[in-house]
Amino acid sequence: MTPTGEETTSPGAGLDERIAGALVGAAVGDALGGPVEGYSPDQIAERHGGRVHGVVGPWHGDEWRTARPIAPYHKGDGHVTDDTLMTHALVRVYAQVRDHLDAYAVAERLVPDLMTTPRWIPELEAEALPLHRVFLAEKWLVTRLHYGHVDPREAGTGNIVNCGAAMYMAPVGLVNAADPRSAYAEALDIAGAHQSSYGREAAGVFAAGVAAACAPGATPDSVVTACLTLAKDGTRAAIEDVCEVARGHTDFESALAPLRAAVAPYDTVGPDYRSPSLGARRPSRLHAIEELPVALGMLLVAGGDFRRAVLGAVNYGRDCDSIATMAGALAGALGSPVPREWAKTVAEASRLDLWEPARALAAVAREVFEKDVRRRRAHERAFASMGGPGCSD
Repeated sequence: MTPTGEETTSPGAGLDERIAGALVGAAVGDALGGPVEGYSPDQIAERHGGRVHGVVGPWHGDEWRTARPIAPYHKGDGHVTDDTLMTHALVRVYAQVRDHLDAYAVAERLVPDLMTTPRWIPELEAEALPLHRVFLAEKWLVTRLHYGHVDPREAGTGNIVNCGAAMYMAPVGLVNAADPRSAYAEALDIAGAHQSSYGREAAGVFAAGVAAACAPGATPDSVVTACLTLAKDGTRAAIEDVCEVARGHTDFESALAPLRAAVAPYDTVGPDYRSPSLGARRPSRLHAIEELPVALGMLLVAGGDFRRAVLGAVNYGRDCDSIATMAGALAGALGSPVPREWAKTVAEASRLDLWEPARALAAVAREVFEKDVRRRRAHERAFASMGGPGCSD
């Protein structure tokens, strides 16, 4: 999709189109999910007189400025949330480094971006430092890396374990397009500065899923297979169970309750999203974040269709802005067109150019690939000189 309203992607999409589809799609999913985040499917249906089918207004209407627990954020009306703000921040880091990233890039580039440069924050309807909008799990980056001078590779230890790192890892998958294993490894390194345990694992698996979705001929099933090939512990088990259930549904309405039931044994937050259990968000090899397995499940239910995957994620409720962010990125990377009316509304309402980050990242992805080829050729020559297999130029 372009600013003029043309669709972003198609099944035969190339690299530029898939990157645009993933990043614009993630922002659109984020904006659609924001106003109903934290609620159940039944509460959403009651509030909106049925399922949400597009951009909607704030949950509390004109009282959003003071209504708790939403205030002071204007969630709704097409405003993106911190998921998109963090995604775009990571794109800016890639645009500066122009190579693969690691945890040190988070400390040296991402943290200063959050702390020092005011940007338009749609939910605040004002210019502010991104640090003032992001959640506590992201403020942790500044506390640990800037003030605590913790080794970036270990700074995520001790943070609450949630989807905070995973939600903005789509750019890692796009820079490593069609190479899930490399995307997984790079995201794990980056996320070490932010998260530990299954929060860090989810970041790696989500990036791998986006990379897999970029491959020519990719399908929802091939994306899930790539994720399961790399995922470990509770994350792998949760994806397996949720996706097994998802394959029995072709409509998100019938899938809402079954997908929640499938992920519930792995989710530490508990049945009341706004009142987490005592064991919520603590490290564990047995558990998983809820958002990624459900996003993959909705991708299967929708058959890869962007509109259906995102609406399924939105109407699922709970942390649905992040679920829809992930579902939107995966469906967009697969080549399913992002509805032009949604993208236009979100871009205008959020006062953001949703396509510029995609253009910037596409250029970076090509540069990184060329560097990787040169590095690989140098390794082949060195290995061959030691008596290994010859170089195959």
